[in-house]
Parts: sequence; structure tokens; C-alpha cells
Amino acid sequence: MCVLEGLHKRRRTFVAGSDLVHQGQSDQSAYILVSGWACSYKILPDGERQIVDFQIPGDFLGLRSVVLHTSDHSIEPVTDIEVTEVYVSDLFEVFSNTPRLATAVLWAASRDEAMVVEHLVGIGRRGASERVAHFLLELGARLSIVGLGSKAGYDCPLSQYLLADALGLSSVHVNRVLRHLREQGLITFRDGVVTFDDYDRLVEFAEFELTYLDQVGPLLK
Repeated sequence: MCVLEGLHKRRRTFVAGSDLVHQGQSDQSAYILVSGWACSYKILPDGERQIVDFQIPGDFLGLRSVVLHTSDHSIEPVTDIEVTEVYVSDLFEVFSNTPRLATAVLWAASRDEAMVVEHLVGIGRRGASERVAHFLLELGARLSIVGLGSKAGYDCPLSQYLLADALGLSSVHVNRVLRHLREQGLITFRDGVVTFDDYDRLVEFAEFELTYLDQVGPLLK
């Protein structure tokens, strides 16, 4: 518990739209997201943006970049956020002195990798409607772990432009897909709220499996 309390001493806030990690940055800290939403993204040479993932409370920000010394992506707050700053020395101390917490960090990194694999499959092989449905179900499952979502739905600050950059679609296409899913009685995304109108049928439609998210959590025994 003392180690956890020490990690949470350095609180910082960042406003929406102001990067806290820049692509190519070195000698940076990692962060634990306390409140708000953020996104990880890469900018291509032609200026196009690909959002790699969205982060929600409890997620690590910039962990891979700390280990690799140089950030291969940027992190931008989607909303105003509060984070805990974690120095590299903090992580090494945790890994050395608290194996259970080190295991939890490894679990978090492994689950992030599993989500990236699933997103790659979605962009490469799923149709647009299934892709959007699967992604919104994934967000709901992740939010349920921290008490911010359920099978009824969740609050979601993401715009259609952000979803488009994450899913490899245009914002117009995302709008069309969301309208189609709503008309099918599956899901409604309106005024910052995702509502699962028929959760079980939506899961079947998107072929959504929870196993890759490992809702049980890290193996600490």
C-alpha cells in the first residue's frame, strides 16, 4: 500500500487538446489516468492521424515509451484530465520491491497489446457496422471494470471525428453506421451517451468476445 500511495503523490492536470506526450519525445514520465479520457495517436508524414486507442481512468499512459526511451506516438486528452506522474525510477522500484504490482503492470501492458491486435483485425477484416459495434462494446466492457459502464451503456465524450480516426473510417461513414445501428434497434449514441438498446443482439452482431480483455484481472497469486 505504501508503494501505491507513493505513486499517487504527484498529481497533474492537462486540458483537452493539449498533448502531454509528443511523438519522438524522450526522457519522459509515464502517467496513470485518474479522471477523464485521453487518446494515443500517430501522425503520418502526410498529416493524417491514426488514433491507436482511447484511455480511460485507471489506464497507464506512455508506459511503452518510458521503456523504449523515445515515444513512438503522442497522447492527447480528449477531455480535461487528472493524472498521476510516474517516474522511471518509481517503476524500477516497484518492479524490484513489489513483484505483485510488477505483475499488474505487465498484465496491463499485455491487455493493451491484445486490444491493439483486436483493433488491427477490426480495421483489416470487419465491415464498418461490425467494426463500430465491436469498438463501442469494447469501451463499455473496459468502463465496467472501473464502475463507469454497464450492459445498459455509458457516458462517452468521443466525437464521430475521433471514432473515425480510430476506426479507419470517415466521419460521414461513422454517422451513417451509427444511424443504421440505431434503426436496427441495437445501439444509440446521442448527446454523449452510448445506450445499448439490445445488448445481447449487439454482441451477436459484432461477434464480440470478452476473452481478449481478460476481465478477471492480473494473476497475482
